[in-house]
Amino acid sequence: MTSLAAETRSAVRERPFLLRALRAGAVNYTAAAAFLDLDGDREAVATALRRFADDLPPYRTAERDARVTMKSGVGAVDDPADALVSVGGIGFEPDAGEETAVVATGDVDAAALAAVLDRLRTAGVDVAAAGVAAGSLAVIVGRRDGATAVRTVEAVLIAVPDRSNLSRTEQNR
Repeated sequence: MTSLAAETRSAVRERPFLLRALRAGAVNYTAAAAFLDLDGDREAVATALRRFADDLPPYRTAERDARVTMKSGVGAVDDPADALVSVGGIGFEPDAGEETAVVATGDVDAAALAAVLDRLRTAGVDVAAAGVAAGSLAVIVGRRDGATAVRTVEAVLIAVPDRSNLSRTEQNR
């Protein structure tokens, strides 16, 4: 039998946005308890959320040193040999279509890509493909969204969630 506190922590871990908000101190605990809709008294869940938040490290961001560029005329190809991004045998490479690639090189990783994708989504920019590896990050967007995507990626890289925000060990405390 699991305690209500353990159920609450588990429910939060299934919702990364709520975990980030708890770390940032930006949660109305009663509203979050109602949102989680766990079996148990809402105030008891809110108390469990408060205690969980107290155990979490604070939410921090760090600037990343990366150069952001844009490449127009990118498109999908079946042979990903020269692709900027390749997923499941489909590559996106220059001079092959009507889309735009935004490429960041430098101090980028999966955390930076996740932050970029979150921010592009909130900006209403659809992403056709994305990837990160070996200090390069690329997102493929529609031609008309290229300039917005560049500005967004640059803004995100100024304040990427600090790597400590992603520690599995800390999340399981």
